[in-house]
Amino acid sequence: MEFKDNEAIYLQIAAFVCDNILTGKWTAGQKILSVRDLAVELEVNPNTVMRSYEFLQAQEIVYNKRGLGLFVADDGFEKVKAYRKQSFVEQNLPDFFKNIYLLDISIDDIRRQYEDFQAKQAAKLNNEEHEDKH
Repeated sequence: MEFKDNEAIYLQIAAFVCDNILTGKWTAGQKILSVRDLAVELEVNPNTVMRSYEFLQAQEIVYNKRGLGLFVADDGFEKVKAYRKQSFVEQNLPDFFKNIYLLDISIDDIRRQYEDFQAKQAAKLNNEEHEDKH
């Protein structure tokens, strides 16, 4: 994993865990990697992973089963999506709006680009599903 300089590493690790939940790699009720295993995989200090997991527990995205480890909450997917949506609206949209205003990009242009993106994503998912069946 390549870490960015402009964001705390523990938040980037939390985002990595959230990505795994959003993509379905880790599902509701599933045990996630231990602090030690994730630290080894990402080549970071276990204390940093612990901080990430504590953050995710505070968000109720994962929960601890004493003696067994951490698990994805039953509503973890929905909580990740809500958290990400709020962060996106607060942190990314203002710059996005500023840029489309300054660059004189119309909402219709944005809509067309987004529709093209959606079509490509749908085709990609269909291809992946087709490959999984064979």
